[in-house]
Amino acid sequence: MAVFGLPKWSFMFRSGFFRSASLLVGGTAIAQGLSLLALPLLTRLYGPSDFSVLAVYASALGIVSAAACLRFEIAIPLPLKDRDAINLLALALGSSATISLLIALPIAIFPYEIAKFFASPQLEAYLWLLPVGVWLSSSYSALQFWATRKKKFGLISRTRISQAIGGVGAQVGLGLCGLNSLGLILGQLVNNCAGIFGLTRQVYKTDRRLLCTIGRQQLARTFKEYERFPKYSTLESLANSTGIQLPIILIAGFSIGGEAGYLMLASRIMAAPLTLIGGAVSQVYLSQAPEELRNGNLGAFTAKVLSGLMRTGVGPLVFIGVISPTLFPIVFGENWQRAGEMVAWMTPWFLLQFLSSPLSMVLHITQNQRLALGLQIGGLLFRVGSVLLAAYWVKNFIFEFYAISGLVFYLIYILVIGCISKVRLQHFNKGLVVNLSIVAGWVFIGIIVKYVIDYSAPLLFGLS
Repeated sequence: MAVFGLPKWSFMFRSGFFRSASLLVGGTAIAQGLSLLALPLLTRLYGPSDFSVLAVYASALGIVSAAACLRFEIAIPLPLKDRDAINLLALALGSSATISLLIALPIAIFPYEIAKFFASPQLEAYLWLLPVGVWLSSSYSALQFWATRKKKFGLISRTRISQAIGGVGAQVGLGLCGLNSLGLILGQLVNNCAGIFGLTRQVYKTDRRLLCTIGRQQLARTFKEYERFPKYSTLESLANSTGIQLPIILIAGFSIGGEAGYLMLASRIMAAPLTLIGGAVSQVYLSQAPEELRNGNLGAFTAKVLSGLMRTGVGPLVFIGVISPTLFPIVFGENWQRAGEMVAWMTPWFLLQFLSSPLSMVLHITQNQRLALGLQIGGLLFRVGSVLLAAYWVKNFIFEFYAISGLVFYLIYILVIGCISKVRLQHFNKGLVVNLSIVAGWVFIGIIVKYVIDYSAPLLFGLS
């Protein structure tokens, strides 16, 4: 029987796509569940200012690590031959190590100046952890794409669980020891490195003979064949990550108090469905979309995936947005109500990001790297410009401008994805009506829950 209009999913699970996605979703669900369950404890062990330092560190890490492999990692699932893919993996891991060493040099020489640039003096003592985090995070990403090519989705799920257990355990334990910001950053580092050993061991165990095909000439040939990825996709990835992360750094610098810390918590909550469903779907989509393109079915396939995303994720995101301003002070403490208000503002933006991000690889699959680069550079200028405009003209509304700019960018992005993949309205059949009814059901439930919380909170928790 359908729940809130949810259809029967059995026909989807008969397909390889949804069996693979369910493996990733299962592991990611456990990992996200552990991380979310720990947040009420973490917000009582660490204050908004500690989360602000973590926000700046994580933003800098996100900017660099997104491009540290020169985007060779996203090309790994594409070649027909494994010997080409293993050389792409070698190029990705070599690039990761090189970029990490290159950023370590200025950090060693100018730590004070870099911390001052980030408007976070507390970060100076922890900057040495940034190149380590970049190397670990980007190396994991490259190995994960190799596992995606091999359809080792169960292994990826297990690594994500180990990341959550290691990261959360470190943050809670170090918080109890009173390490403040350092505890959060070290926990983030543990999260980045957990799982690398398992993925590396799998490559050595099952693909050891392929490692012998890695050589200087083969690497040079592979580099030349896939040069569009470092040439265009690296800049695109930098523009995308900078457009998301740089405004957080700017908000930390321009705002008074722990505004970036509130944003960090709000983003973690909203990112959970994106990571849980969107991240899993993205990897499986990338593993099958090239074949669908060769068969001339990319539009219908993309529409089917988009429809599944609408059914599974949009409703819960809307529900979170409706209840968050009321629920956050109860769950995370009275100091964190501002984070709940931020979630409500970010909901429309994250809805569109949830729908577009898993399908963004279609621009690479269809060899539209230049268009992807142009989109991301435009998004970077628009989003950073919005924050700077607000900082100088309406300083009390910097975050709100940031949220609106995200909404506009991802609206344009999803329209471009639809055009490139040739999605047509008829591809959805009657699914669009069903999807909207599901979302309406979640909105109704959210309003009811919010009313119940508003009425009962003063009686049960003493909150006004």
